[in-house]
Amino acid sequence: MTSAPQLLTDPFLQLPTETSVRVVWFTEFDGIKHVVNYGENLTQTSWASTTKLSRAREDQRCLRRATPTRFGNQTENGQVDQKPVWRDIWRHEAEVTGLTPGVRVSYRITSMREDGETVSSDVFTLASNPKPGTPLKILLTSDHQLKPMTAANLQKVVETVGRVDAVWFAGDLVNVSDRASEWFDDYRGGAFFPALQGRANYKINHNGVQTSYTGGQIIQHAPLFSCIGNHEVMGRFARTESLDDEFNDTIPRAIAQKLYSGKSLKDNSFNTDTYEEIFTLPESKEGGKRYYAVTFGDVRLVVLYITNMWRTPTLNAPYKGRYLEVVQDLNNPENWGYGQLIYEPIAKGSQQYNWLELELNSDEFKQAKYKVVMFHHPPHTLGDNIVPAYTDPVQIIERDDVGNIKAVRYEYPKNADYIIRDVIPLLEAANVQFVLYGHSHLWNHFVSPSRMHFLETSNVGNSYGAAWGDKKREVPIGYQEEYVVLGDPNGLEPVVPTIAPLLGEDGKPMPYIASNDITVFSIFNTETGTVSSYYFDTRKADSQVVKFDEFELK
Repeated sequence: MTSAPQLLTDPFLQLPTETSVRVVWFTEFDGIKHVVNYGENLTQTSWASTTKLSRAREDQRCLRRATPTRFGNQTENGQVDQKPVWRDIWRHEAEVTGLTPGVRVSYRITSMREDGETVSSDVFTLASNPKPGTPLKILLTSDHQLKPMTAANLQKVVETVGRVDAVWFAGDLVNVSDRASEWFDDYRGGAFFPALQGRANYKINHNGVQTSYTGGQIIQHAPLFSCIGNHEVMGRFARTESLDDEFNDTIPRAIAQKLYSGKSLKDNSFNTDTYEEIFTLPESKEGGKRYYAVTFGDVRLVVLYITNMWRTPTLNAPYKGRYLEVVQDLNNPENWGYGQLIYEPIAKGSQQYNWLELELNSDEFKQAKYKVVMFHHPPHTLGDNIVPAYTDPVQIIERDDVGNIKAVRYEYPKNADYIIRDVIPLLEAANVQFVLYGHSHLWNHFVSPSRMHFLETSNVGNSYGAAWGDKKREVPIGYQEEYVVLGDPNGLEPVVPTIAPLLGEDGKPMPYIASNDITVFSIFNTETGTVSSYYFDTRKADSQVVKFDEFELK
């Protein structure tokens, strides 16, 4: 240990209560002492407990870290060995207590390595859970995934609105959850924590001009509440040769029980271990961190686990598809993808549905001024990922005259969409004002006849376009179901931005933003009850951020 110790992240805030908040940070050494100093002159102390991430790994095939350290004989572009290697990362968490609602307190963290050398963070501020009536600014975001515009997006958040009071993150924080560098130090400069802590270094090039973006110093001062997206879920553990393949190697629990009787069900189907180890979130008795509810100021936020495995819609793809299994695997069910499997049941009668029903009838929910629900998969969107319906895939095996499998395909009955059929009626009946989600990498806004608002504000880094005008979704033809190629399959019309909509090629206002040059973020202001959306054109580094839409929660 000849070099000075370093922090892997700045501290960030989790799980505020009326009188306390958790401070969390990461290092690449176990250490012998980790502490938070806080209060006036930083004279108060809280000692941290330490745990080690159990599944943090890296690819050997390419260098992903910003530091000079390499794993094995890897080079930045060379391929030596795809097999992942373990990475030692320790998590430290301290609870700061004795706080007064509405009073911000200075704090700093210090970690001591085994050789007695120490490293400290800068001084930041923290606060406990705000009381009802406290005016708050809450960042609404999702789908960062180390995408090209994410650091620029978060930098503009801070430059435009200053310090926010919380972050609501509607899933897909990274791409491959067990790949440590995606969280901490991807060599391209746009990993999850650096971008949200103002320590990114992501470069965008346009017409020969290069601009570097640092992200924003956000979660050092504001707690983050997140939900699980499909990219927080890993597949069968260590069965394949790379982390990318392991991520894609999910199968339903019921299939795993048949194939791997007596073995770990989680290791042989799918898991969210790394996500759950990184974050300290509110917990429900039934769902733990996977689905929960929390009161924050005037808001009751209900977070659901609504996401499924993304698979390609392309019918002739050489890998597991949305609608078909690949030909080479037809006689090997262990290698099937089983369509877009749902990770946590939400259909009526399921444990999560029953929990949601009780939550919506709780005093905490009913008494809240603002009733908000957040999950990952869209109930209404112009994006591609809403098709097919959010339901369990119906497997159809086609055989020839002698019983050989000719094809394995999947249908998704639209009338069995669990979000539209089961969840939305519950939310409507409970007078939910606002549903926040992500997944399709665009911005669009919908309003139901009962005035419930639906917002997807996930175009922080890239977009796959909107199914609008001439751009149609890729869907199979000749299947039993009719898969919708344009617009919102669930019947709502998108709302044109109210202030400064972008114009299409025809000169008419567009009811969405789907761009790889223009990034979008949204802010919920609880004092006014307004949700404001902003865009920034990354092609013009010196241009102003534009507020283009605003709506009010009644």
